[in-house]
Amino acid sequence: RKLRPSLAPPLAMSSVPSSSSSSSNKNKVAVIGTTGRLGRQAILQLNQSGTPCKCLIRKPVDVADTAIKPSIDKEASGDQVAAYLAALPNVELVLGDVTNADSLAELVKDCNAVLALHGAGATGLKSLVPVLNPEDGPRHAKQINYVGVQNIIDACIKSETCKRIVRVTGKGEDPYGIFSILINMLGSMAKAWNYEGEQLLRNCKDVDYTIVRPGIMGPPNVPTGKVLALKDNGGDMNVTAVRYEDIASLCVECIDYDNTKRSTLTAMNVEDGEGEETYAPLLAKVKADSREFPETLLGEHKKGARLGATVLVAFMAIITKAVVIPIGKLMMGLLGLK
Repeated sequence: RKLRPSLAPPLAMSSVPSSSSSSSNKNKVAVIGTTGRLGRQAILQLNQSGTPCKCLIRKPVDVADTAIKPSIDKEASGDQVAAYLAALPNVELVLGDVTNADSLAELVKDCNAVLALHGAGATGLKSLVPVLNPEDGPRHAKQINYVGVQNIIDACIKSETCKRIVRVTGKGEDPYGIFSILINMLGSMAKAWNYEGEQLLRNCKDVDYTIVRPGIMGPPNVPTGKVLALKDNGGDMNVTAVRYEDIASLCVECIDYDNTKRSTLTAMNVEDGEGEETYAPLLAKVKADSREFPETLLGEHKKGARLGATVLVAFMAIITKAVVIPIGKLMMGLLGLK
């Protein structure tokens, strides 16, 4: 049974201006991270422009199941999002995972670019206990952000058509920054493995890449207007909130700009009037990476995470001594216990 896209309201769409290229490079695009908030925005924008796409999903969805209400709302489940996207024209869902090489080969078949918009989810404090969160676990950040990226590269190398990867990561060259420490501590070293995955792309000469390092996606009421800014060569920028639809637009548009091949783009927002309303004029000026990126930062990221864990333990010890123990003594006194 064909589901109607009108069953759920679309997310706010960022305008996708025509690029300076004489023709589009987006014949068919593969998307990974399909049901995430960034992935669904990218698919909507590709669909709006009439670009066919193949979208990776981790579990099958029965579009005939009336218990699944198609939706792409913020709080929609993965099944709801997949059901909504399945009803769109020119959208093909491919069952698989970034840890499954065969499914990636099927995904990129007949595509000319892949948007790798996936990422490892938060694992909480068990990230600090390796036995509870082993690196070879299927949802560990190493498998998603590093091994998964290598699998995508391998699939593209074997493909006859797909020679472009757009990968979304984040600022990861500051292992001792507060954001890096917190994300590494609570996300199975996600920042660290994201950077190592970036290096896999830079070291591969058979497939072109564009790495996008966005600000914090998701906060409400992010300003719009002439606020969009980019720095190529992985340039440093102050971390700001950015909209999912804007970063999706950046990922989709850069495919049409050959000058963005083999580039690392930092994408943040600036004060209104200091940036651009669309990414088109910014993308036209992008240059390929020219600096030497650190070959690896894994060791430094692990040191930063250990430092953060030490500070956390010390803080908890202070709280325990200052609050928990006195309360315990007070309760014992009230109960007449020594």
